[in-house]
Amino acid sequence: MSEDLASKQHFATLAVHAGQTADPTTGSRAVPIYQTTSYVFQDADHAARLFGLQEFGNIYTRIMNPTTDVFEKRIAALEGGAAALATASGQAAETLAITNLANAGEEIISTTSLYGGTYNLFHYTLPKYGIQVRFADADDFDGIRAAINDKTRAIYTETLGNPKLDIADIETLAAIAHEHGLPLIIDNTSVSPALSRPIEWGADIVVESATKYIGGHGTSIGGIIIDAGKFDWKASGRFRDFSAPDPSYHGISYTEAFGPLAFILKARVQGLRDTGAALSPFNAFLFLQGVETLHLRMERHSQNALGVAKFLEQHPGVEWVNYPGLASSKYYERAKKYLPDGQSGLVTFGIKPGKTGDAYEAGKKLINSLKLFSLLANIGDAKSLVIHPASTTHQQLTVEEQLTTGVMPELVRLSVGIEDLRDILADLDQAIEAANGQASGKPESVKAEEIKAEGIKAEGIKAEGIKAEALAAK
Repeated sequence: MSEDLASKQHFATLAVHAGQTADPTTGSRAVPIYQTTSYVFQDADHAARLFGLQEFGNIYTRIMNPTTDVFEKRIAALEGGAAALATASGQAAETLAITNLANAGEEIISTTSLYGGTYNLFHYTLPKYGIQVRFADADDFDGIRAAINDKTRAIYTETLGNPKLDIADIETLAAIAHEHGLPLIIDNTSVSPALSRPIEWGADIVVESATKYIGGHGTSIGGIIIDAGKFDWKASGRFRDFSAPDPSYHGISYTEAFGPLAFILKARVQGLRDTGAALSPFNAFLFLQGVETLHLRMERHSQNALGVAKFLEQHPGVEWVNYPGLASSKYYERAKKYLPDGQSGLVTFGIKPGKTGDAYEAGKKLINSLKLFSLLANIGDAKSLVIHPASTTHQQLTVEEQLTTGVMPELVRLSVGIEDLRDILADLDQAIEAANGQASGKPESVKAEEIKAEGIKAEGIKAEGIKAEALAAK
């Protein structure tokens, strides 16, 4: 596919076609799995040019692979970025993104609402390597500005915090970062590019766990970094490693050689080369299968999650519900701005304690009583999932740290799948009744056609000017 044609195509088309044409050797239309460690060079001079970064091409699968290359190009296209780098996991993606920018003695600023694994990395592991992380509330813009100093190298946040489900004001955070010559890094895992493209709001780097919604079926671990290709690393004055000669490549300067792509290429040929956190070609292939239906799945995830949230909001056995697509949500207005086509499949709620008076125990009984939902540590699967973050994903945090990240003792997190909404609601209703004796008596009271939130356009991913009903066979 030509770049000119690809630049004019819509999301659903890019999800199926971006980054690949039929295999030139075999004619295979599907992306082949290049299960190889290494590649034959044309001659000695060709090998020397590749190793010297004078020419791009395949050297070793730890650094690049043709199957993975298609995955990288496709996600870059979907996110609206210039280039991407796949990694062995989402954790590897964020680690590599940070260490590509910050050295020992330097700092980053992160918002507090984070996935538990990210919080542990930032709070415990990075400081062991001399990289300090200053935490600030995502909505405390003055506090974020005050935390910036000469050692700061980036601002980091999540589009949709997991599990707090707060929506970052990306546009404002990008403005603050750019005022100080800093890049804004956004973790887009919880919504995927089908619902949000942070680069369009000013983000410079996007990281994602492809394990979640991108893959969508709970089969593969992987991550990806997307570079907007817009940040001027040289002009910033904060990134000497980007402009200074790299002795491991005979003194090459990344800013001089690669300009706006200095970040992503440095991450590949230096960071990925040395850490070895490479994505396997087979997992890249599986992720490509997921990407082709990403836009369809995210619409269904979002519709089902909104239906669940509305059902729980009126359920007598539920204390509170948190979902940004609800009009009662603190982040509803931001949802209309940043997530107009759907607010993802994550819902959190607190169950009433019942006769025992113990909400924690009621939550455990609820989880143990669910039949359709699977109890496991993941999100973004086609199947509905459930977990109790305080005792699992955020267990390593103190109670105070848990509360800071949005984790309360009674909080139950749902990753709502793409099953029939009626079956999802029926399972939740019977489990809540088993936990505290309260039943709604009407799990089908939330109808599919009524789950569109006012002001949030569920039709956003349909082609403009073409009505869905006009396409139906008479």
